[in-house]
Amino acid sequence: MVNKLGFSLCLVTDRSQVSGSLEEAVEACLGAGLKAVQLREKDMAVRDLLSVAQRLREATRHAEAKLFVNDRTDVALAVGADGVQRTGASLPVAVLRSICPAGFTIGASVHSTAEARIAEPEGADFLIFGPVFDTPSKRQYGPPQGLSALERVASAVRLPVLAVGGITPSRVGEVLRAGAAGVAVIGAILGTERPADAVKAFLDALGRP
Repeated sequence: MVNKLGFSLCLVTDRSQVSGSLEEAVEACLGAGLKAVQLREKDMAVRDLLSVAQRLREATRHAEAKLFVNDRTDVALAVGADGVQRTGASLPVAVLRSICPAGFTIGASVHSTAEARIAEPEGADFLIFGPVFDTPSKRQYGPPQGLSALERVASAVRLPVLAVGGITPSRVGEVLRAGAAGVAVIGAILGTERPADAVKAFLDALGRP
């Protein structure tokens, strides 16, 4: 399933965890072999988000990596991103599919087996499920759901499922054994002193790509 996506690690951005420039941090990660970035800056004004998306589109294209924009399909389409990450606040997957061009990738964030089973027939290309483990960035979405819940979701759909929430390189094996096709990561990469080294550790644990 990882090969279908073309990546096993997706970096989800959070500029509050970066000491310097978000763009520079992402570029360092791309240089370390990262193949997918989700631009997720929910509190950023749309014009500013567009500007960052344009710069990340250039960087990801140069690195032959994919760029997804969280929630804002308009921004994703405007910069020629590879896709959008649909959240509970977004338009339904079926509606997004009807307005997006052929080849546009739609990821869906889900928090239950029921949500996963809705997203698949509506046309999602992959799912991000979590939080699997406890993590500050996901506490607003409820307590960690654990590996058993991840396993239930992964077995309920044919889509690739990325695990999110408290994922570290040492936990990669656990989530893969539970059926995940890969992982989505925020703090364990951007919250470190050397994000590029963290990317390499994740990719080693995942066996690349």
